[in-house]
Amino acid sequence: MDTMRERFAATVSRLLDDDPRLAVVLAEIGKDGFTDAARAHPDRVINVGIREQLLVGVGGGLALTGMRPILHTFASFLVERPFEQVKLDFGHQGVGGVLVSAAGSYDWPAGGYTHMAPGDVALLDTLDGWTVHVPGHPDEAEALLRDAAAAGDDSVYVRLSAHSNSTPRDIAPGRFLTVREGRGGVVIAVGPMLDSVLTAAEGLDVTVLYATTVRPFDARTLRATAGGRGGDGAGAAVDVVLVEPYLAGTSTAAVNDALADRPHRVLGLGIPRRELRRYGTIDEHLAGQGLDPASLRARISGFLR
Repeated sequence: MDTMRERFAATVSRLLDDDPRLAVVLAEIGKDGFTDAARAHPDRVINVGIREQLLVGVGGGLALTGMRPILHTFASFLVERPFEQVKLDFGHQGVGGVLVSAAGSYDWPAGGYTHMAPGDVALLDTLDGWTVHVPGHPDEAEALLRDAAAAGDDSVYVRLSAHSNSTPRDIAPGRFLTVREGRGGVVIAVGPMLDSVLTAAEGLDVTVLYATTVRPFDARTLRATAGGRGGDGAGAAVDVVLVEPYLAGTSTAAVNDALADRPHRVLGLGIPRRELRRYGTIDEHLAGQGLDPASLRARISGFLR
């Protein structure tokens, strides 16, 4: 199976052939995936070198001319380092584009903390109007990338990961997917966390919702699901567990807003604020952050009790 980043390069290269409005802006990282596309479209595949603020500035400038820019590098260099440019060159200027990240929270542990960005989605939450997609499989990444490229002038963040679920799901952009139903609580698994959540929830009487779009947050599906807990509709209390592959609690406020008129409890699981100062592997980082199936099982069942 190819990776999400490989699928990203192949998909966007094909989209460049079909849509003259699209342009790709790179900051050295990922350029090898666009060698053929750069040869075919030298005016629409732009590598600015290791200059992340310029990466975003060029993307904003292209958007001002009516282009649909797609920007790509590691999440720490795409969202965190040039955040002021994201805020001003897109938000303040009133234009949109597609930010496509890699590495995420801990995808390349040997790169150290400089190449990790567990706070990227929370940081974008301080800005208005961003759609945020978190695919859990390369097939889902392709579907969400195609949707983002065609999304008019909207601002979209697509968070790719080396961590992937074993099989794709029949997702719809903007909607949560009900993977299994139960009566003892709701667990929302975001992107690549789904397989671990399903293993952890085996034998537990819970509903599992699968989220590949986290902003806008699908309050409608959550409310419809929560309305069935306990058997007496909206008056029944509901327990919700969020399992996110980035900063723990990033979407807790969104759950609280969705269920503001209903009794509920929320447990936000994800990457804690403490820095895990060891390299290791992705699986070792999952375990170290309490996001492996055994740890999730203990934390979810303990909360639901």
